[in-house]
Amino acid sequence: MAATTDGKREIIGLSIGDSEAMPFWTEFVRSLVKRGLKGVKLVVSDAHEGLKAAIVKVLAGATWQRCRVHTTRNLLARVPKAQQSRLATLLREAFTAPNAEKAHAAWRAVADLARATHPKLAEAMDEAENDVLAYMDFPAAHRTKLHSTNGLERLNKEVKRRADVVGIFPNEASIIRLVGAVLMEANDEWQLQHRYLSVEAFAEIAAGDDADKFALAPPAAAPILTPRAA
Repeated sequence: MAATTDGKREIIGLSIGDSEAMPFWTEFVRSLVKRGLKGVKLVVSDAHEGLKAAIVKVLAGATWQRCRVHTTRNLLARVPKAQQSRLATLLREAFTAPNAEKAHAAWRAVADLARATHPKLAEAMDEAENDVLAYMDFPAAHRTKLHSTNGLERLNKEVKRRADVVGIFPNEASIIRLVGAVLMEANDEWQLQHRYLSVEAFAEIAAGDDADKFALAPPAAAPILTPRAA
């Protein structure tokens, strides 16, 4: 799934793989580039190493955003249950900061606070900082759509619901027919909806840039379809 600079979401490709290892993702992302995808600014996904490596290898200059929701869950799991609410509140202070500088300062303050009593939490926060706060470098008008994979997961949920009805597919072609149809339905609905991203805010991202695509995904484990492809 991607968003163009006119603010609309699109399904941009579909592929089936046996695993989420780097070779699959590299081949898939390269196929998108060969078909004309360019100017990718940000890729939002879960922390799948194969996809991250493919992004670095193929999408030169693109930033990777680690899903904020999944990262928060991972960090909360590293402290006793009684302390999770307090930690969640502190993390939100970083996530809702008005700019990147204050977000990083708030994040590091929490990590430093935990360093003596919860060293593994502090270490995990140090590792995740730049990736989970990457969206803060983008326009404020876009940030609520960039910080997590929630929108992608809603799409996946619908794909899974429709696929579960079939149960067992006889071959890959049958998978592509069904999943492709579901994704094309979503793609058509998106074209009738209000813009997903503010068009005006793109001027802050690519002033003087000739890129015509601003990619939000592909996400790990999410099916992706080429618009209008046979």
